[in-house]
Amino acid sequence: GTRMGLLDTTVVPSDVALDAVDHCTMLCERQFGVAPKVEICGRLDLSFSYVPDHLFYIMVELVKNSMRATVEQQLRTTSLDDLDHALLPAIKVVVADGEDNEDVALKVSDEGGGIARSHMPKVWSYLFTTASREIQKQGFEQPAGSDFGKEAPLAGLGYGLPIARAYARYFGGDVTLMSMEGYGTDAFVYLSRLGDHDEPLP
Repeated sequence: GTRMGLLDTTVVPSDVALDAVDHCTMLCERQFGVAPKVEICGRLDLSFSYVPDHLFYIMVELVKNSMRATVEQQLRTTSLDDLDHALLPAIKVVVADGEDNEDVALKVSDEGGGIARSHMPKVWSYLFTTASREIQKQGFEQPAGSDFGKEAPLAGLGYGLPIARAYARYFGGDVTLMSMEGYGTDAFVYLSRLGDHDEPLP
């Protein structure tokens, strides 16, 4: 294989995104009965050296948030029983082109209604969650260590985004959000090509 420890020299972001989409679709369908379609576009054959597990975690977190926001936006005007897959706007994952770009960049775009500007700083706080109280209660009542178990709620409990950003930043990348309240959110992932960067020393 192409793996050296955690590092894989041929990580294909579009493949990792597809795995993340499959995982999130399962979670979303389990919770709501439907899931929005996700289109993956851009540079589908791009590959680079990275830690695939980190990228998978980051993509799961972003796609999961987008799916939940998209479904919940629909639920403002439709009952759960009448939720229609066809009415849910698609989520887009874009892989930026460019072998010579400083970073490998991805964007996850949704039309899930966006986040109020005053809430934006809070999404990076470890205990902030937009999950409903029922989901929080259900989540907190799970046995310890079952976060990734079969019944993990789609919402997560507020650890996701800060950890996703920490994973990206560990190797010199970043995760940022731009949101348009009343429309949707764009999440940007910037990843350093490993081999060009040393990991930060403590």
